[in-house]
Amino acid sequence: MAAISVYLVAPMAIIVVISFSDSALLTFPPPGLSLRWYRSLAETPAWRDSILVSLQVMVLTAVAATALGTAAALGLASWRGPLAATIRSLLMAPLVIPHIISGAAIFLLFDAWGWVGSLQALVLGHIALAVPYVVATVGAALETMDHRLTQAALTLGASPRIAFMRVTLPLIRPGILAGLLFAAMLSFDELIVSLFLSTPQLRTVTVLMWSNVLGDIDPEISAIATVILLVSMVLLALQWFLSRQRGVPVLQGIGR
Repeated sequence: MAAISVYLVAPMAIIVVISFSDSALLTFPPPGLSLRWYRSLAETPAWRDSILVSLQVMVLTAVAATALGTAAALGLASWRGPLAATIRSLLMAPLVIPHIISGAAIFLLFDAWGWVGSLQALVLGHIALAVPYVVATVGAALETMDHRLTQAALTLGASPRIAFMRVTLPLIRPGILAGLLFAAMLSFDELIVSLFLSTPQLRTVTVLMWSNVLGDIDPEISAIATVILLVSMVLLALQWFLSRQRGVPVLQGIGR
């Protein structure tokens, strides 16, 4: 396991080291250390604009996908039968369908509507890919929660809304937040669907990276790759922290 971990992590570590190189070429080990490529990212309008677009798409996608996925998981949790199983399979389909097929289908639909190259197209395309992750995490939380607590609240006179807000929601809150973080991470790293929906005037940071890799490659690519890696690591760390706090929101919610 240690050998496999080193094999997987070593390329990323090399990219991080190269991002601090003072050379104009991708060389390892670097001849010297410098922050010139990070300054270049901050001073280049194309990189700044693409990072801003990625952050906008990430936030909107995470919020919308979490709301839709949570609602879908709640509905499916109380619904049994062949139709429910079919709907669940359709919701989870983006997990097994290759992204290039999803991207082509989304492009054809949005092109017919004249949406290609707009922020709403990027957000909706990312939402379609992110919703299954939220459905999975919230669905898992609903399956492991003790539904007798909600029934007890209803028996003691709480309305369905109060029972949901003060009992069910605190119980599944870790799953909702985990789905939110997964959706954010998927959106920020997504390339294929973004390639179909982006234009030179509106493109995410991954699309700009792809365009630059096709041309000249310099350590600036490793610098932006390090930034994306850092964002992903922060989101994963938050998800891990939330998974360690699963019991706390439940007690707080019941106490209120």
